[in-house]
Amino acid sequence: MLKVGIVGLPNVGKSTLFNALTSDKNAQSANYPFCTIEPNVGVVSVPDERLYKLQPLVNTNNVVPTTIEFVDIAGLVKGASKGEGLGNQFLHNIRETDAIVQVVRCFDDINTIHVNGKVDPIDDIETINMELALADMATLENIQKRISKQVKAKDKEAILQQSVIDKCIPYLEKGQFIDTSELTDDEKGALHFFHLLMAKPVIYCANVSETDLKEGNDYTKRVQEYAGKTNALVVLICANLEEELVDLGPDEAKNYLSELGIENSGIERMIKAAYDILNLRTYITAGEKEVKAWTITKGTKAPKAAGVIHTDFEKGFIKAEVVSYDDFIACKSWAAAREKGLARLEGKDYVVEDGDIMIFRFNN
Repeated sequence: MLKVGIVGLPNVGKSTLFNALTSDKNAQSANYPFCTIEPNVGVVSVPDERLYKLQPLVNTNNVVPTTIEFVDIAGLVKGASKGEGLGNQFLHNIRETDAIVQVVRCFDDINTIHVNGKVDPIDDIETINMELALADMATLENIQKRISKQVKAKDKEAILQQSVIDKCIPYLEKGQFIDTSELTDDEKGALHFFHLLMAKPVIYCANVSETDLKEGNDYTKRVQEYAGKTNALVVLICANLEEELVDLGPDEAKNYLSELGIENSGIERMIKAAYDILNLRTYITAGEKEVKAWTITKGTKAPKAAGVIHTDFEKGFIKAEVVSYDDFIACKSWAAAREKGLARLEGKDYVVEDGDIMIFRFNN
């Protein structure tokens, strides 16, 4: 399951966003620091209208979207790495996530306290990044202590880990995200097992007022400029609006967004951003049993895609029958797609495309 951690200063809208994401009110939200004490964890279905358009064509009652797990921890503050506040206690809960969403306050409201007494999204971002970097520094120091004897003994794995540490520290000392392009493939493999927060892709979730949701404001422009320097993504969202949309029916919510001149909800755009930044794609299996979405990375070949369903599918892979989503919708059935030659058999070297509808043939 794809896992995403949510971080930010206190009172920036993290828990409000989490409530909206999970369509739940379990993540307490209030106007004072450290409101979130225990980490909140929620599993969210990934919106994909394609599944529901396929459902009547294959005559099934079951639609199974893919999912994302979101983890919301207590707000971080300056000095968290030294024990200030509560957020640092829960950083371990997001170490094994695939990406980080950093919620940034980009709205003015005299009734909502800012922990630093002023609204400055870049200062907020740099505060959070430095605290994450300092936490990573502590992690690397512990690893370094653990491998020091093996490094002296010329152990190859320990030397590899030390090389990764040496390349990471200069970035962390500046509170910067780690540029993995400098690492060899072996070093990237070692880095993965360090679970460093500053080595993860990041999405800046600019929390704005409803009136700024379509065009943004001066705050969001600064965030976008900052993000552009590190290949991060920015999504504009109004957390309060998203929470209110939960109480509306799907049609009413869509109409309300349309009145604001917005096509998709902030949550949908944020989930799409998570897929984009992680280079994820979706393929679909569709039959009378169910229509189901499966998540793979861009460039995945057919056997590996089959292995997402079951390892036996990958081991015994023979062929994959494939039809594109658009062709299937036009044909309205597997039989018609086969008759028109639009369903094709692909072998082990086939690279699965987003929206492919697939049936795998394999040896038991």
